[in-house]
Amino acid sequence: MQPPVSSCVFCRIMAGLEPASFVYTDELAAAFMDINPVTRGHALVVPRAHVVDIYEASDELAAAMFVVAARLARAMKGALGCDGVNFWMANEPPAGQVVMHAHLHVIPRYVGDGFGLRRGSTGRASRAELDELAQRLSRALEAKR
Repeated sequence: MQPPVSSCVFCRIMAGLEPASFVYTDELAAAFMDINPVTRGHALVVPRAHVVDIYEASDELAAAMFVVAARLARAMKGALGCDGVNFWMANEPPAGQVVMHAHLHVIPRYVGDGFGLRRGSTGRASRAELDELAQRLSRALEAKR
C-alpha cells in the first residue's frame, strides 16, 4: 500500500512538493543531490515509486537504480574529478535508514580522504551549491550518452 505523499519526503520530492537539485530522472528512478552531503557531490538514487527498502523492489526496479548509479558514477569522475565512488544503501532502521523509501547513496571519494570521504564536509549544503553540482553532473551524464 502506498503511503500518502505527505508522509514520505522522497515521495514529496518526486511529486514536486519539496525542492531538490535533480541530476537525472527516467520512468523508474531519479537522482538528486543529497542536502546533507557526506562529501561534495554526494547524490541519492531513488525509485520513483514508493518502495520502503530494496527487499520490496522488483528486479527491474533494483537494476534500474544501479544503472542510474553507475551512470552517475561515471559523470562524477568526469565532472568532479573524483577518484572513484562509494555506493551505500541503508535498509531498515537498524541499518541507519531514516527515510523509509529505498535510496542508494552515490558518494564521490578522493585520494587522501581516509576511507574515501572528505572530512569536514558534513552539514547542510546550500541550494545554490546543490543546483550547480546537479547541473554539472546532468551535463556530464548527457555527454556520456
